[in-house]
Amino acid sequence: MIQLSRWKIVLLALSLVFGLLLAFPNVLSPEQRAKLPGFVPKNALNLGLDLQGGSYLLLEVDVPAMRAKRVDNLAEDVRVTMRDAGVNVNATQREEGGVVITLADPGQTETAYQALRRLVGGANQQGVVERAVTREGNGRLRFAFTQQAMDSMGASAVDQSIEVVRRRIDSLGTKEPSITRQGSNRIVVQAPGESDPAALERVIGQTAQLTFQMVDSENSVQQALAGAVPPDAVLMMDEDGVTPLLIKRRVLVSGEQLTHADVTTDQNGQTAIGFRFDGVGAQRFASATSSENIGKRFAIILDGKVISAPRINSTIPNGSGIIQGRFSIQEASEMVNLLNGGALPAPLKVEERRTVTAELGADAVQKGGISTIIGFIIIVVFMLGAYGFLFGGVSVVGLILNGLLIIAAMSLTQASLTLPGIAGLVLTFAVAVDANVLIYERMRDEARAGRSVIASMDAGFNKAMGTIIDANLTTLVAAAIMFIFGAGPVRGFAWTLTIGVFTSVFSSVLVAQVLLGYWLKVAKPKKLPIADAETVR
Repeated sequence: MIQLSRWKIVLLALSLVFGLLLAFPNVLSPEQRAKLPGFVPKNALNLGLDLQGGSYLLLEVDVPAMRAKRVDNLAEDVRVTMRDAGVNVNATQREEGGVVITLADPGQTETAYQALRRLVGGANQQGVVERAVTREGNGRLRFAFTQQAMDSMGASAVDQSIEVVRRRIDSLGTKEPSITRQGSNRIVVQAPGESDPAALERVIGQTAQLTFQMVDSENSVQQALAGAVPPDAVLMMDEDGVTPLLIKRRVLVSGEQLTHADVTTDQNGQTAIGFRFDGVGAQRFASATSSENIGKRFAIILDGKVISAPRINSTIPNGSGIIQGRFSIQEASEMVNLLNGGALPAPLKVEERRTVTAELGADAVQKGGISTIIGFIIIVVFMLGAYGFLFGGVSVVGLILNGLLIIAAMSLTQASLTLPGIAGLVLTFAVAVDANVLIYERMRDEARAGRSVIASMDAGFNKAMGTIIDANLTTLVAAAIMFIFGAGPVRGFAWTLTIGVFTSVFSSVLVAQVLLGYWLKVAKPKKLPIADAETVR
């Protein structure tokens, strides 16, 4: 095992070259990195929020508002179903989780019940039946969400919100954002490099629920303004914010069927938003713009505001079009990012916002660097004092290569380096020499037992490897558990520790084998230099 094999020398040389190549960008300024040739790695260490500075937001998912909206949609489904079934309804009363309808003719109870049974549908992907209909007696029916469905709304809303927020932040180009759940209905967002939490809040906090609804041309807007709003319509302001419009409640097509949005221009060269629906959305959009609706207007509504209300001039069969709305390029770009990221299932309320300035981040970097250097010096002094300049120096060379490979690996993977990550780095340095200590102590024991230098060194590497592997496997298991179940800083610590385990075993063992093998070949010693030294306790 102590033999000076050619492949070991080549592997050590390649690791050194690639380590230097990948770590080199960290000593350059951003301007210098930008001027490097295309084939040269340009990624430097990606500093986390506590080191680089950035924005922190604590968001609360407004689950009650989402449930109230789901009940509103449920009530509209009931109204349309009763109308299509020819059932007259005297009153519709909203309650928690559903609606109770009172029929004008109790004799139509069975007809209404069967119509609502068809509206119930089957179980969802989780096997939960979301809606149920029950007879209340005296011509009254209750149509509501099941308790199981109500309970699952909160958890699913938080999960969906996390994914939507992640897609929106990714569209900003922010590297390694940390988006984690806190409690049952809160989300913590940490965005390194984003110095304006208000701008970040504007991008991720907008619900971005896009709907296409017909403008009601059959009823009078003036009567609606006087208070006589039809039950199947709602009064809203046109895109100019002045002209009132009566909008049908029924949603023809929603943003859920949207597959792509981009910034484009209309026929007048003005900034517009292009959109494209999936197959289901395209069919619905073609139906909405069919010949029976030509000449009528439909409203494009984003988060309860009419952004455009064009007139239908012809059928649009391909499911694509543009939204005109007097957008600036910045407004259109932000809206495109929101639409492509998907709609939030529920509004988000900002509970806390704060900014970590670059000065604080620089101070953290400086203190973390100092602590790393101090830890490195202590380890060097210990190894040189315990095993002399030859064996201790070999360990120090392996330690330097280990640090180089860690920086190279983190630069390549763009994993965020945080203060806990620096703690993991210091811990990695501390345990990196454990392998050398185990090998050297085994060599010392073998030499004291009277074995030759070659036999002692060979036994040191062979018999210590089992212990080295076992010790590092347990560390890897602990790091994996922290990475899977932890969040934010804990995951940063676990990731740095994981990289360090692989690089430390590789560098400490391989460097010792190559350098000590070369020394053994050249010096041909008769005695092991560390054989007579006292064992370090």
